[in-house]
Amino acid sequence: MPATRRTDVVLLAVAVVWGSSYLSAKTATATTPVLLVLFLRYALSAAACVAVVSALRARSGPLTRDEAVRGSLLGVTQAAVLVLETYGVARTSAANAGLIISLTLVLTPLLDRAGRPGGPPPAFFLAAGVCVAGVGLLVSGTGLRAPGAGDLLMLAAAVVRAGHVVLVGRLTTGRAVRPLHLTTVQVVVGTVLFLPFAAAGLPELARIDAVTWAQLAYLALFCGLFAFLAQTWAVQRTSATRASLLLGTEPVWALLVGVGFGGEHLTALSALGAALIVTGTYWGQTVERRTRRPRPTEPARRPEPAPSP
Repeated sequence: MPATRRTDVVLLAVAVVWGSSYLSAKTATATTPVLLVLFLRYALSAAACVAVVSALRARSGPLTRDEAVRGSLLGVTQAAVLVLETYGVARTSAANAGLIISLTLVLTPLLDRAGRPGGPPPAFFLAAGVCVAGVGLLVSGTGLRAPGAGDLLMLAAAVVRAGHVVLVGRLTTGRAVRPLHLTTVQVVVGTVLFLPFAAAGLPELARIDAVTWAQLAYLALFCGLFAFLAQTWAVQRTSATRASLLLGTEPVWALLVGVGFGGEHLTALSALGAALIVTGTYWGQTVERRTRRPRPTEPARRPEPAPSP
């Protein structure tokens, strides 16, 4: 499989697990406080990452200063995205949330090329507009309402999410940083950040049932560990704009999981919206690929690849 296609497949896999995370998070937060869910999600991811890094230490070497510094910064931005998204969705309609967060598709290329000559061509914005329209149709079943606190939180989440994707590329491209080690730092930082806010809910751990623990494990190991690791690996090998377009298919997978496992119904408008998102994403990929400037893809010192946990 060509390297570009392999990278695209990895990013699509991230979109799939993130799309499925909505149903898992909804189930988990139905019986467990949001901040406790976020803390446990990070803590389980951190435990798995530290175990794997420790097992591979003899072969891959210790954590470097570059990985610690860059991973810490990315850990803060990733935690900010999750907090804003979680509280934003809780305070607005699904229609508004889905439409506003899709603005990441437009914000990412603008942030990615900020301070650089040139910019995305008009065709890219048309493709992104098709994606935004698709998301609007996809979640139109609940209808739109006047902007509120939740809408502003989702707008902030879209900005931070776009900035995080761009930051991953700028902090890792051309540098000898290993995705597994970088991901480990991110989830450890997230665990530390959420611990003080989740401390009051720790006594609730004894009352969490097996189903909720399974949901938390899925959020931690697949929607967290795998997704963070895969995103870091993939963005090192492509542009932030291309990554954002592929990750922008997340609402489609969320709909499919909701219909297949959550008992939700697929309306004609939702099907049309899903089709527009796929079409706009493919079109945007093509435009971005044709206009992308060459960028370094190899780090200064290429370490041995670590297996995905």
